[in-house]
Amino acid sequence: MTDALPHGDFRFIALDVETSCGDSASICQIGLACVGLDRSIQTWSAFVDPLMPFAPFNVELHGISAKTVENAPTFAEIWPKLQVLLTRHAIVQHSRFDEHAINAACKAHGLYQPRLSWSNSVTIARTAWPGLKGNGGHGLANLKQHLSLEFQHHDAGEDARAAALVVLRAEVELSKPFEQITSNNTAFQLSFSF
Repeated sequence: MTDALPHGDFRFIALDVETSCGDSASICQIGLACVGLDRSIQTWSAFVDPLMPFAPFNVELHGISAKTVENAPTFAEIWPKLQVLLTRHAIVQHSRFDEHAINAACKAHGLYQPRLSWSNSVTIARTAWPGLKGNGGHGLANLKQHLSLEFQHHDAGEDARAAALVVLRAEVELSKPFEQITSNNTAFQLSFSF
């Protein structure tokens, strides 16, 4: 099915998803980057059968097709284990797309979504590197260049790791831990249930 999820306690978990089409619920890959107390990063990713068609634009963007997810679990099969891990940690996303996709997938599959604590690494990056505004911006592609990050863009595991690295670099840049950075910025709670 999928590799075992990371286990233990983490400072925060960065999460990224890829979708098969324009429908936010069409998650076809989920990636996590779990940041330990020692700043180490454990990454995990899994393909997901979105039970929806694949749009040519999306396939070209991330390279995931219907054939790639042929024997993959559905979101409904993978979410129960994921939520156990995610509810115990602060979650980082790069923009709010991932939060919207998780919400949409929960709704589409009729699943309960527990309270999750989301932070946005775009806002964290804006605080740490304000000079990038109007100079390429704070998207992962530009941050990759500016911070000399190495990752494969539009792979959920790699993008999650990149978001985690952005936060870790911002901690150094701002001389503040993640908890202080997010308390001043975009840590927000979300509750959604059926």
